[in-house]
Amino acid sequence: MASEQGTYYVPEQSKLPIFASLGLFLTVFGAANWMNGNETGPSIFFCGSLLFAFVLWTWFSTVISENMAGLNDAQVKRSYVWGMGWFIFSEVMFFAAFFGALYYIRAFSVPWLGGEGDRGSSNMLWGNFEAAWPLLTTPDMALNGEAALVKGAGQPMGWQGLPLYNTIILLTSSVTVHFAHDALKADKRKAFNYWLGASVLMGIVFLILQVEEYIHAYQELGLTLETGVYGTTFFMLTGFHGAHVTLGTFMLLVMWLRSVFKGHFKSDDHFGFEAASWYWHFVDVVWVGLFIFVYVLGS
Repeated sequence: MASEQGTYYVPEQSKLPIFASLGLFLTVFGAANWMNGNETGPSIFFCGSLLFAFVLWTWFSTVISENMAGLNDAQVKRSYVWGMGWFIFSEVMFFAAFFGALYYIRAFSVPWLGGEGDRGSSNMLWGNFEAAWPLLTTPDMALNGEAALVKGAGQPMGWQGLPLYNTIILLTSSVTVHFAHDALKADKRKAFNYWLGASVLMGIVFLILQVEEYIHAYQELGLTLETGVYGTTFFMLTGFHGAHVTLGTFMLLVMWLRSVFKGHFKSDDHFGFEAASWYWHFVDVVWVGLFIFVYVLGS
């Protein structure tokens, strides 16, 4: 396809978008059934995940082959930049919605339920409810005297220990990704592989420590998805972020494998790595917000 900037490469028709949509549908459908106790949920979830992973592998392999063959000119590469930019923007809006929900709950809903403001009538319905954050019980539980049934009630997740260690690890990994980028632009392959490998390792360590944190929350603090709205928002925000860290770690790992075993990326042509690094920096910034508003100010 001709343009003022030159020839725009248009790939052949593909059925991959259809299979990608099917894989995403099965993944979400399976996850919903899994959370609702349906025995078929895990099987559907993993089948959908495998199908989607296969589509991504095939799709990205095709794009890489096209770029290595010189089919992607400057115009195509600009479209990749804009595509990744809009993708990260959509992720920003995704987390903005969850942070907004946390703010609304803390600043408005909980005080209203406690009898403050225009919603003071709530005090007639839940007279025994005390508006405090972190909220580990529901108003109905307080009304029925069920707060004592919540194991570990009154023990929110603090910011010391594992959350602090994970913050240091993730911020350090962002620095090492930057060092890797600088090394690649300077055409220092060994340094690039070293710094990128260190970043991947820190991403894996972060995920391991987050699993340890969840085990600690469930077994020792009694903090679960059912432990009031605090438990729900805590696991919702940190869980979705953990999923993004998993994806980002996998992206960086693929870039490292491509560099080590295939010798991919040039000092002036490495958008695949740049896109992964942008995503990783975005994940790090979100974690800073989580650490401040969920761990430090939320406990």
